Amino acid sequence: MKVAVVTGGSSGIGQSAALQLARRGTGVILTYSSNARGAEDTVSRIEQLGGTAVALPLDIGDTTAFPAFRDAVAGALRETFQRDSFDHLVNNAGFAGEALIADTTEQQFDRLADGLFKGPFFLTRTLLPLLADGGAIVNLTSNSALRHVTAPGYSVYAACKGAMAVMTRYMAKEFSSRGIRVNSVAPGATRTRFADDAFDKYPEIIPELAKTFALGRVGEPDDVGAVIAVLVSDEGRWITGQDIEVSGGQNL
Repeated sequence: MKVAVVTGGSSGIGQSAALQLARRGTGVILTYSSNARGAEDTVSRIEQLGGTAVALPLDIGDTTAFPAFRDAVAGALRETFQRDSFDHLVNNAGFAGEALIADTTEQQFDRLADGLFKGPFFLTRTLLPLLADGGAIVNLTSNSALRHVTAPGYSVYAACKGAMAVMTRYMAKEFSSRGIRVNSVAPGATRTRFADDAFDKYPEIIPELAKTFALGRVGEPDDVGAVIAVLVSDEGRWITGQDIEVSGGQNL
């Protein structure tokens, strides 16, 4: 059985990716930060599919905890999957933050940079010895880093996501000697817990936002989760170093 580590698997795109992978027969080690109940729900739903999953806590912005997390992953691999390595890493965990450049504090900047760039970078570095040769990594970026989607207030968020898109290319180059493929997906606006559950709190924004999508609706987590599952699978075997927009043609 192949095994995937999916960070931020308690809701939204991460939860969808975990479920999509489980449907393809992949075991899942998923992480959560504050949403333990959501993580339990993901594990339960995977088990209902006949799959196997383990949930572990992780603060993606706290690199000091990464060695202990690596040990926890190694323990889960041994005890649950009888493995000493895993095959796929999905760097999905993160959070939003909105402030105009003129209003952005250094604390806000550091929080986003730590969670959206430094965290995924060093988590990948920490887990690399456990990642099997021939494996695959998918990083979550954002179409806010692309030229056609520039929303005031998201400068730091988008810049960090852009940094991850560049890092994806370098990871693909450096890890290729081990046969490890690395890609990123750049979702558009997607109906998740993003921005403090904005879509649930302000449903009136959805119809107007949907008009900006060529395909006429806001994205759903499964729209992105399915692409992640394909990219790490054998179907994606000849794709590496790419940042793929998955947005239904937002602002096309």
